[in-house]
Amino acid sequence: METQQTEAKQEETKSKKRNPVFVIVLAALLIAGTWVGISKYRYSQHHEETDDAQVSADISPVIPRVSGYVAAVRVQDNQLVHKGDTLLVLDQRDFVIRLEQAEAALTTAQSNLNSAKANTNAAKANIETTKASMGTIEQQIAAAKITLWRATEDYNRYANLIKDHSITQQQYEQALAAKETAEKQVAILESQKNQVNSQTNAVSAQSNAVGEQTDVASSAIKQRQVDVDAAKLNLSYCVVIAQQDGLVSKVNVQSGQFVQAGQSLFSIVHSDSKWVVANFKETQLNRMLEGQKAVITVDAFPKHNFDAVVSSFAPATGATFALLPPDNASGNFVKVVQRLPVKIEFTNAKDSLLEKLRPGMNVKVDVHLN
Repeated sequence: METQQTEAKQEETKSKKRNPVFVIVLAALLIAGTWVGISKYRYSQHHEETDDAQVSADISPVIPRVSGYVAAVRVQDNQLVHKGDTLLVLDQRDFVIRLEQAEAALTTAQSNLNSAKANTNAAKANIETTKASMGTIEQQIAAAKITLWRATEDYNRYANLIKDHSITQQQYEQALAAKETAEKQVAILESQKNQVNSQTNAVSAQSNAVGEQTDVASSAIKQRQVDVDAAKLNLSYCVVIAQQDGLVSKVNVQSGQFVQAGQSLFSIVHSDSKWVVANFKETQLNRMLEGQKAVITVDAFPKHNFDAVVSSFAPATGATFALLPPDNASGNFVKVVQRLPVKIEFTNAKDSLLEKLRPGMNVKVDVHLN
């Protein structure tokens, strides 16, 4: 019994000796926890963070403008290309034939125009000839009218003389015949004048028609020239070139493959522009502004910080741009905190690690609030 009491006293003595250490440790933990909590609170007042962020870049699809068979592929997967480099070549033979056909049609149209101009010149010459003929006939009519006037005067005198038998019947008949002949001659010349006048009108109408043919031939030349230009342009599209510097993605096309105009073959990731799209919660945007400094940490390079700045805010949340956006008026509604994409641009262009960043890499963004 005494032994048990002795052991109890010893344990009580040991617990009393431990109590100060426990109190000290507990106090230290409370102080550390308080300090960490205060530090986190003060940090949250000046920073907004998110790990829902990825590296983005301009990605241009390589799309042929004409359909055809691939003659040669000049690039490989992940190859660096520069603006103007040839990516692939399509079979040009069909397009060369179309260009030759367009050029032949243009030559024919030019020949038709030359022929129409020649016909116009000939029609103008015919008009001048008929005008000259008209002048000659008018002069002949004037002379015939003079002859008719003289024959009429002679006939009138002989008609008076025949009444008192001063002249012979033969002389009277000769005067009458001369008068009638002069009348017939004037009538014939008037008929010829009408005929020449009709011919002149016909030649003028023909000339107008030929002139319209010239206009039509000129319009045909313009159309054929457009066809030639279009054929040359389509021929140039057979060589697909890079529009910007960048890295080629996986090349999903081989020689001999038929590709359609507008078909996306592969892509080029531009190397001269990279940024970060960070999806912040809507509750984090209260004090975020454009121009605020940001620090970016990439998962691939965890020990390196990239300097950046808040560039712009998306016009709507990510859910709004989804293929099937949520419809909160459909019945059941559960409030979900939305995220707004924020564009953040790198500011240190001389950072050598920027070249190693690839679109889609996960990053952590820390925005310094002013």
